[in-house]
Amino acid sequence: MSKQLLLGDEAIAQAALDAGLSGVYAYPGTPSTEITEYIQAAPVTAARNIHSHWCSNEKTAMEAALGMSFAGKRSLVCMKHVGMNVAADCFVNSAITGVKGGMIVVAADDPSMHSSQNEQDSRFYGDFALIPMYEPSNQQEAYDMVYNGFKFSEQTGEPILLRIVTRLAHSRSGVERRGEQPQNTLAFSEDPRQFILLPGNARKRYKALLQQQEAFIHASETSPYNRYTEGSNKKIGIVACGIGYNYLMENYPEGCEYPVLKIGQYPLPKKQLMTLVEECDEILVLEDGQPFVEKQLKGYLGLGVHVKGRLDGTLPTDGELTPDSVARAIGKENVATFSIPSLVEMRPPALCDGCGHRDMYTVLTQVLREEYPDYKVFSDIGCYTLGANAPFHAINSCVDMGASITMAKGASDSGVYPAVAVIGDSTFTHSGMTGLLDCVNENANVTIVISDNETTAMTGGQDSAGTGRLESICAGIGVEPEHIRVVVPLKKNYEEMKQVIREEINYKGVSVIIPRRECIQTLARKKRNK
Repeated sequence: MSKQLLLGDEAIAQAALDAGLSGVYAYPGTPSTEITEYIQAAPVTAARNIHSHWCSNEKTAMEAALGMSFAGKRSLVCMKHVGMNVAADCFVNSAITGVKGGMIVVAADDPSMHSSQNEQDSRFYGDFALIPMYEPSNQQEAYDMVYNGFKFSEQTGEPILLRIVTRLAHSRSGVERRGEQPQNTLAFSEDPRQFILLPGNARKRYKALLQQQEAFIHASETSPYNRYTEGSNKKIGIVACGIGYNYLMENYPEGCEYPVLKIGQYPLPKKQLMTLVEECDEILVLEDGQPFVEKQLKGYLGLGVHVKGRLDGTLPTDGELTPDSVARAIGKENVATFSIPSLVEMRPPALCDGCGHRDMYTVLTQVLREEYPDYKVFSDIGCYTLGANAPFHAINSCVDMGASITMAKGASDSGVYPAVAVIGDSTFTHSGMTGLLDCVNENANVTIVISDNETTAMTGGQDSAGTGRLESICAGIGVEPEHIRVVVPLKKNYEEMKQVIREEINYKGVSVIIPRRECIQTLARKKRNK
């Protein structure tokens, strides 16, 4: 087959298409977004009627993908690492129900928090759920793992977690494709109660999952993605996980002097690990993320073997793994070939010129600071989070998707007035609606600003689930129609906006203000494409 230059995300998407995918389910989240976008743009998607629409959030995506698997078809569900928290309920239970059609869950982790609020390592989720996991070291492996992973999922009857990191997702390499497979036909489980997790049945299925653990370990021990390489110097044995293997090889282009166990499939291959332990004086673990493998080694070896890595300070305890940090860990001299000029400084991100969020924050902060000295503003995850920076300094919190509304409610419950929530249109339909329902049920004294730019702007302008229906959603949840106010955030409307904000803050109950103006970036793209 042809060889293509692909991002890691694109390699995953192409592999799924080649392996007979019937549907991808996802909510946009860097660094996973390009997987779904690649599938959406592929000509074969329309030709084969492959599902590729965005979901409201990661939980709905996970459940829909499991529904497709229930029907015997192959499904892919994609999210960034914090999305795993949203999908966790279904994800963990899907390990107990198992699958019919092959299902791969892609979790794109973001070490160093390039565009995230934590450095969470999704391997802990796979281990918690007791299912097999893949972790590619390069784009070709990412392709192969997905292409072969659907079959492996069907053989084991379990979903497979594929964990990638930002550097792999957003770097390119040559990828050799395999032959295209047809989609599965409709087929259902021979056990009509497989997906019914009533306690009696769930207990049986959980026992069956536990009984598979040794088979999963054996699969890892025989996996082509786990490879043991001998080395002449037994002082250190190196466990290199995923992209960490690449960083190690960058320091040893002619081959490593130490024995190396490359890990690309979990659970950990005990047989190869014991070989490494028996041959070497100490073990160094290279993994991009949290000390997932390092903790396991220290926990179950119990042989007095010295295990080094992030926990003992051999590697930094936070941030990305890099070729330089790997070099230092193995005692190689690091010589910088160039330095960063002093005139190059980090430039913090800022709201785009002409962005409607700018006008919203300008008016909101002016009214609050001049007229309501005890105000607090609770914000959320989206472009508008940048309201925390200069020149606005407009928000007091940003924790997780949907937390703006519920934190404002909790603050109001404690006596804060005014308690204002700022949330975006896509984030509102992702996880803000239930918080609004809590507010309505208790008639909380909160003012909620849904800053509507009619897209999921932060991740590149994907469709927003609430476009054209925010007012009806809020009314359906129970907000009084006269307290659902729509304004156009433009300078000429500032006085009108101020008056609306005053009126709704002074109203003792739940009010929703919707400043609506299309994202300047999506508008510009539309004009260019005319």
